[in-house]
Amino acid sequence: MTDERRLLIDCFMAAIAAVGGTRAVTRALEARAPPHPVELFAIGKAAAAMARGAFDALGEERITGGLLITKAGHVDPADFPRLDCRCGGHPLPDAGSLDAGRALIARLAALPAGVEPLLLISGGASSLVEVPVAGVDLDTLVRVNDWLLASGQPIATMNLVRKALSRIKAGGLLAACPAGCTPRVLAISDVPGDDPGVIGSGLLVPEPELAARCTGLHGLPDWLDRLVRHGLAARPAPTGPGLGPGPEIELVATAAHARAAALAHARAQGLATWPHPQPLTGEAAVAGQRLATRLAATTTPGLYLWSGETTVRLPPRPGRGGRNQHLALAAAIALDDRDDVTLLSAGSDGSDGPTEDAGALIDGASCTRARRLGLDPAEHLAGADAGSLFAATGELLRTGPTGTNVMDLVLAIRR
Repeated sequence: MTDERRLLIDCFMAAIAAVGGTRAVTRALEARAPPHPVELFAIGKAAAAMARGAFDALGEERITGGLLITKAGHVDPADFPRLDCRCGGHPLPDAGSLDAGRALIARLAALPAGVEPLLLISGGASSLVEVPVAGVDLDTLVRVNDWLLASGQPIATMNLVRKALSRIKAGGLLAACPAGCTPRVLAISDVPGDDPGVIGSGLLVPEPELAARCTGLHGLPDWLDRLVRHGLAARPAPTGPGLGPGPEIELVATAAHARAAALAHARAQGLATWPHPQPLTGEAAVAGQRLATRLAATTTPGLYLWSGETTVRLPPRPGRGGRNQHLALAAAIALDDRDDVTLLSAGSDGSDGPTEDAGALIDGASCTRARRLGLDPAEHLAGADAGSLFAATGELLRTGPTGTNVMDLVLAIRR
């Protein structure tokens, strides 16, 4: 492994360490401890790490019990004997997601007096837990989310559609809270702008303008447009008794924290740093080509950093990969035969699309390596099959679950 590749991985891992769910939750609860015993509800891909942070800060005697909902493989139930651990589907909801939704509502509704609900929310919650509106079943939810993920639609559009079809999103979960009960909510942000109403599709953030915002959606097929209108009509009132606009959402980790740690590590290694403040959005291949073109055009050496979340419009039969691998392959094609740029693109949660890979690490020789193996980089990009190519060239990045989720990070070294 080249020095540049190792340094990029080290910068990425420094970023992840700075936003780990355990550390973030422990810090928040030690700074302001709950005055009463708590019932713990941890939901998302970082749920296990966040729950561990709560136990570390409060001790088992302060936590009466609770519910942990995450992705399969992201929790060992033996680590949390006090919690009901459940796995939902991701990136598509499954029967486990619906079971978890029913358990969440039932447990909140049965909360005893004098016990405060402590909710720990992280990315992935939109798919991992769900209670659909009447008339929408699991097959319909899977069809909707399958279309959304392949459509290339902006993340904001996807979340609006999901909210319209849900009883618990857009503040709907507040209806399950007992009267006079104000949950405490700690969240790790996986969305551009850190909007609490978008994190986990805003389980505890009422959205009075939801119907108006959904009316303005464009690019939906007729069947989905009709379904959205049905969902909006079927949604119950989004607030529970006495809760008004909903509780404060405390952001305990964001992409800004991760970026700062990556930059600090790079500077400690003697590199100049060039962070880009605007979130990385849009189609992944276009973004990858754009970043590569910018890196090739500059003569200023150092570490360049972007964060955000792109989309991929999938072909009818996509191959292996995710948006980070797709972006990295587009960048590799644009940087073909250059010897002065190395780039890493990876998901901060340790997974990229429906794969166990976090992303990929490329340079100007990546396409040459692929062609020597009989692979055509352009064909793999068109077929959304970057993962197969990078598996062959040995350029996939695998970290395992990281215990956090603050969107994607793209780091590049320009020599």
